[in-house]
Amino acid sequence: MKFSVSRDNILKPLQQVGGVVERRQTLPILSNVLLVLEGSKLLMTGTDLEVEMVASVNVEADLPGSLTVPARKLVDIIRELPEQAEIGFTQKGERLEVRSGRFKSNLSTLPSTDFPAVESDTLSPPVSIGAETLKSLLDLTAFAMAQQDVRYFLNGMLLEESEGQLRSVATDGHRLALNQVALSAQRDDGMGQVIVPRKGVIEMQRLLSDSPDEVEVSVSSSHLCLSSGPFVLTTKLVDGRFPDYQRVIPKDGDKVILADKLELKRALNRTSILSNEKFRGVRVQFKSGLIEISTNNPEQEDAEESLPVEYDGPELEIGFNVGYLQDVLNVVRGSQVKLTVNDANSSALIEDPEAEQALYVIMPMKL
Repeated sequence: MKFSVSRDNILKPLQQVGGVVERRQTLPILSNVLLVLEGSKLLMTGTDLEVEMVASVNVEADLPGSLTVPARKLVDIIRELPEQAEIGFTQKGERLEVRSGRFKSNLSTLPSTDFPAVESDTLSPPVSIGAETLKSLLDLTAFAMAQQDVRYFLNGMLLEESEGQLRSVATDGHRLALNQVALSAQRDDGMGQVIVPRKGVIEMQRLLSDSPDEVEVSVSSSHLCLSSGPFVLTTKLVDGRFPDYQRVIPKDGDKVILADKLELKRALNRTSILSNEKFRGVRVQFKSGLIEISTNNPEQEDAEESLPVEYDGPELEIGFNVGYLQDVLNVVRGSQVKLTVNDANSSALIEDPEAEQALYVIMPMKL
């Protein structure tokens, strides 16, 4: 294998591919990136057996071939070279020589035949969607995914295509986030329901940050594939059944509160400093035209703050995990936030009046 390419053309794609590779691996081959030179196109692949990223780059090719090299070392070397530097790659036995100007290095290689490949399945017809739209869909719900829950199907995000809508849902059993966007066309052969694992969601968000206008999403029985320009991200799907999220969304709330998002967020930030570090409980009292927030901790320290809101109903006190409220307010994009509650034992529904397609559910806490 022998080729040359400019630093600026290879660095960014290589960083995307290298980002998938875990730092600590049980198998040495998984710390490597696969390089395959076909014609004038270089394919770079990184995987952790759950997520695979492939990037293609046009290069000046002299001799085709394939090998694997340590991903982190290659990224670090290329990043430290001067901008617009021309880099030559030459395979010499079991080493890959990387040369640029007066710099030369020799990296160890492993055979490309040892590199694990994602099993190819029959993919559904792709969904075309704007990269910014899809990233927003994921960003507004990803925070509610569970982490290392024994209910493995919660350690990810539900993506559902139905009735011309693409919907994302995440829950950890204590809170739920839902968002949806309209697709350009309603399809009978859509993706249905799939659960994308946490790592897959994070890599999708990372890739979409630098993606062009349109991306394509397709699924098989065991994988989801996201195509974006020169990148193809493939992630395994979680084999499980996601809970019926529609049953969780409260529909009987009769007390509606409209609050300034920024004022509420700042009040929660201040009062939460003296909340119980373990349980993170905050007491929220709704009064006519007013919300009162109070916290205390085992050191007998306490804090309270009140702020004006639009509310004309009976007095009600509910306990919440303050971190859950803060997470929701961090993703609400409008200037106001709408809370709908029923009683102290029922979940609260939180919505952004300026974005009706997103909603959030938070269970109450007993304080």
